Amino acid sequence: MSEQRTAGSIPIENKASKRGAGFRLPYRLEIDPAGANSPWWVTIIAIALALVACGIFIALNGMNPFMVYSKMVKGAFGSTFGLTETLVKAIPLLLCGLGVSIAYRISVWNIGAEGQFVAGAMAATAITVYFPHLPMYLSIPAMMVAGIVAGGFWGLLTAIPRNYFQVNELITSLMLNYVALLALNYVVFGPWKDPKGFNFPGSPMFTAAQSLPTFGTTRLHVGLIFAIVAVLIYAFVVRYTRWGYELRLIGANSEAAKNAGIRISRHVLLVMVISGGLAGLAGMGEVSGVAHRLMYGISPGYGYTAIIVAWLAKLNPIGLVVASVLFGGLIVGGYSVQTIGLPSSISSMIQGAILFFLIAGGMAGKFRIRRNS
Repeated sequence: MSEQRTAGSIPIENKASKRGAGFRLPYRLEIDPAGANSPWWVTIIAIALALVACGIFIALNGMNPFMVYSKMVKGAFGSTFGLTETLVKAIPLLLCGLGVSIAYRISVWNIGAEGQFVAGAMAATAITVYFPHLPMYLSIPAMMVAGIVAGGFWGLLTAIPRNYFQVNELITSLMLNYVALLALNYVVFGPWKDPKGFNFPGSPMFTAAQSLPTFGTTRLHVGLIFAIVAVLIYAFVVRYTRWGYELRLIGANSEAAKNAGIRISRHVLLVMVISGGLAGLAGMGEVSGVAHRLMYGISPGYGYTAIIVAWLAKLNPIGLVVASVLFGGLIVGGYSVQTIGLPSSISSMIQGAILFFLIAGGMAGKFRIRRNS
């Protein structure tokens, strides 16, 4: 096989046809780099194929996949309780997914949202541990600032080696996740362990002044407002500001951006601070609005799931909201199928299958079949 470069495509032709062999295929396969931005229907097909593939595994385990999926949908969206729980799960997914999307805008592959989430949760908890008697109007803002700063700092630890030492951000952001998780284990099993917690690895329970207000009698907290405001700001900045234009230009063509005088290294630093800060805010919301304490396993993998959310949404603000609610529903639906004998990890299997088919769809979208003239 040989390659010939043309404007906008890379045709793959048969060698024999170039040498004057006795046959010539009527069609040829081309690789179209622009095809990486696959249309919306590719996403729909990818989700459908993921459900079919997972349905086969469910059927092999002796369960009716239609019954299982129906149970998941009803558990996540079929009641007020299920819907509010879905939104509770969607809040950290939306904030982390938004942070990941901002980094992806300039082709910085931040997969460290999990560690940034945990860093934010620990920093927010530190306020409750060392300043336990602050009133709500001081403690909540202080916890938010601490969470954002800690998450941003954790993101900066990835950006600095990338900028100045050419260290791949995939490696550093992933490794820093484990550093944050080990630090979490240290504090909840060590200095911050609740002496009245019956040996449970967690900090003391937060007081009312340290907890985010909730809506009515549900667990849905005002972190939802933080997430929506963050999405609106993201949409406005990317579309209507000069900085947003520079981000889009860097993502589309970094060489053109560099030639235009844009300092890419500065943007990388700023973007990673913002990306980590959003994940840190999500961590603050989880400990203050949901768990009301820092504990072992505070995150069920929100930072990793956020990568799929950003990919599914194609970095679009509305898509981020829809994808976050969808994956929040998957998590809650996974809990509901435990009542029929399936493990809650089925939601993780579906998430992984969706990502697999999304990547496959993106790759397939690069190929075009052209008729030979």
